[in-house]
Amino acid sequence: MIVTPLMIIFLIIVFILVWFFIKSIDDQRKWLNIIITIVLTPVVYFYIFYPLLNIFSSYHHQKYFNATQWLEKPNLRYEMSNYIIDEKLFIGKTKEEIESKLGKSEWFGWDDTLKANSEQIWNYNLGFKPGAFNNNQECLELIFKENRVIGCKQYQLEKTYD
Repeated sequence: MIVTPLMIIFLIIVFILVWFFIKSIDDQRKWLNIIITIVLTPVVYFYIFYPLLNIFSSYHHQKYFNATQWLEKPNLRYEMSNYIIDEKLFIGKTKEEIESKLGKSEWFGWDDTLKANSEQIWNYNLGFKPGAFNNNQECLELIFKENRVIGCKQYQLEKTYD
């Protein structure tokens, strides 16, 4: 477990909340309240607060791009997507270079100028970000011009149920 400043702040908040709760039950024995609060704070933090925080936040771990993991674990691609976009990792690369790193395009994107799917717009499924209200699939789109990547963006593919 890595102790971060945010974790310490959250532990202090949970400690104070548990202290007020225990104090509201028995205000007479302060030494007992402190002992109970110290014992209950880690339990409340790790079994109630932290799981709820993970469910309702859309935070996810960021990773550097790794071609092997990209191909072997497609449901965790979203962890590498920000690095790909922020570092402009594939800008200027050829289709052959992209195919060697990411594999074949999973589908071609829509081009409004052609009114059809274009082989110049490659899309890859990134999976779903973890969280309670994340029900849209994340996608990575690479745009080519003259066999080289000129743009890269991430978007959400909305699910429609007929």
